[in-house]
Amino acid sequence: MRPHLLGIDDAPFDKRQAHETPIVGVMMEGPDLVEGVAIDAFPVDGDGATDYLARWVSGLRWHASLQAVVLGGVTIAGLGLVDLAALAERLGRPVLAVTRRDPSASRLASALRAAGLTDRLPILERLPPTRPLAEGLFLACAGADFAYAARLVRASLHKSRLPEPLRVAHLIGAALVNGASRGNV
Repeated sequence: MRPHLLGIDDAPFDKRQAHETPIVGVMMEGPDLVEGVAIDAFPVDGDGATDYLARWVSGLRWHASLQAVVLGGVTIAGLGLVDLAALAERLGRPVLAVTRRDPSASRLASALRAAGLTDRLPILERLPPTRPLAEGLFLACAGADFAYAARLVRASLHKSRLPEPLRVAHLIGAALVNGASRGNV
C-alpha cells in the first residue's frame, strides 16, 4: 500500500505573537515520494481552524488524489482547534490526528479556558478517541475506521515514528521560521 497522504503542520511560533504562523502541507505517495508542497498561514490561536483547513485543502490541486489528511494533533497554530469529524466530512476524506504523546493527560481544556476560548470546548468534547498505534505513537481518526487509518499511517512510516508527510511538513515549517530545521523529528 502506497497511500497518497497530505501531512499538515504549523511552523514554530511564539505564543505571544499577534500575527499568523506558516502552515505547511506536504503531499506524499507512500513514505518516500514527495508529490507536492503547499504553504499558507493561520493566526496564532485563531478561530475557525476547521473551516480554514477545509477551504485550503479543497483548493489544492491534489485534493482529488488524497486518501487522507494527517495532522500532528487536533490543534494548529496554538489553540486553533480542529473538529476532525467535520473536516473529514467536508473533505470527503479521512482525517487522522497523530501524536507521539498520549493525549489523555493533555491540558488542552485548561488551556482553552485560560485563554478565554471556552466556546471551543464543545469541539474538544466531540473529538474521536485517541488510541495507541505503536510504542510512542497515538492515533485519532474521523471518516474511517481505526484499522484502515492505522494501515494508512503504518504505510507512511519511514525514518521516524511519525508519518513521513507530517515529518517533512514539520521540517519545512521549521526551516521557514528558523532558516533551517533541527532536532530529531
